Amino acid sequence: MANFIQQVVSGLASGGIYGALALAIVLIHRATGVLNFAQGEMATLSAFVCWSLIDHGWAFWPAFGATIFLSFAGGVVLEQTVIRPIQNGPLLGIVILTIGLLIAINGLTTWVWGGAAKQFHGPFSTAPINVGGVAFSKQDIGVIAISVVSVVLIGLLFTRTKLGLGLRAAAANPTEARLVGVRVPGMLALGWGLAAVLGAVAGVMAAPSLFLEPNMMQTVLLYAFAAAVLGGMDSPVGAVIGGLVLGVLLNLVGTYVHWVGGELRLAVALAVILGVLLIRPAGLFGRTAVRRV
Repeated sequence: MANFIQQVVSGLASGGIYGALALAIVLIHRATGVLNFAQGEMATLSAFVCWSLIDHGWAFWPAFGATIFLSFAGGVVLEQTVIRPIQNGPLLGIVILTIGLLIAINGLTTWVWGGAAKQFHGPFSTAPINVGGVAFSKQDIGVIAISVVSVVLIGLLFTRTKLGLGLRAAAANPTEARLVGVRVPGMLALGWGLAAVLGAVAGVMAAPSLFLEPNMMQTVLLYAFAAAVLGGMDSPVGAVIGGLVLGVLLNLVGTYVHWVGGELRLAVALAVILGVLLIRPAGLFGRTAVRRV
C-alpha cells in the first residue's frame, strides 16, 4: 500500500507538469484553432534561460520570476511577429509554421548551450518526507504545489477579471468580441504569452528530474498532447485533470504491469490518445460540436 501511495504522489508530480503544458496547448488551440507543436521547445528554452541566470549567480526564485517575465514577453512577440501575419491563412500553414518553430528553437538552444545534458538544481530537495510510514519526495510535493498554484492563478485570471473575460470572448467568438469592443489581436497575443508562461513553469519544474538538454521536453510534449486529448481540447480544466490522471496512470502501469516498465510508457500515452479519439473524440470534459447540414 505504501508503494502504491508513493507512485500516486510521484504520478501527480509528473501529471502536474503534463497538465501545465497541456493547458498551454489548449489555450492556444481555443484562441486560434492551432496545435502549437513548438510548445515543448519553448518550455525547454525557458528552462535554459533560468539555468543560465542561476549559473550567473542568481538565486532560484528571482531567476524563476525573471524567466516567467521573459517567457511571457517572448510569447507575445512570437505571436505578433510570426503567427499574426499568417493568422488568416490556411490552418495547415500555421501548423507547419509551429513545426518549423520547433526545429528553429531546438537548433537555437543547441547552438547557444550545446547538446550536452546539464545538471539543473531546482528549489526542492530530493530528501524524503515520512508520513505514516510512507516516504514522499520533497521535490514531488514541491512540483505538485507549483503546478497547482500556476493553474489556480490562470483560472482566477479567466474567471475573476475583465481581462480574463476578454480572453474568453476572443477565443470563443472573435467576430462578436470585436463588436463589443474587445481588442482581439491583443487578446490573442496575451494568450500566447500566458501559454509561454505555463510552458516555462513546466520546463523549469521538469528540468531537475529529466536533466537539462535541448530535447528534454519532446517526450513530455507528447504526454501533454495525450492529456489535452483525454481532458478535451476545448476544456482548460479538462487539460489539467487529464494531465494528473495520465501521470498517475503511467506511473501505476509502469510499476505494476511489468512488461510495460519504463520503456513502453510513451506507447501507453499514445494508446490513451487513440482510445479517447475512438470512444469520445471530444475528451472527458470537452463538448461535442454539432454541425447542421
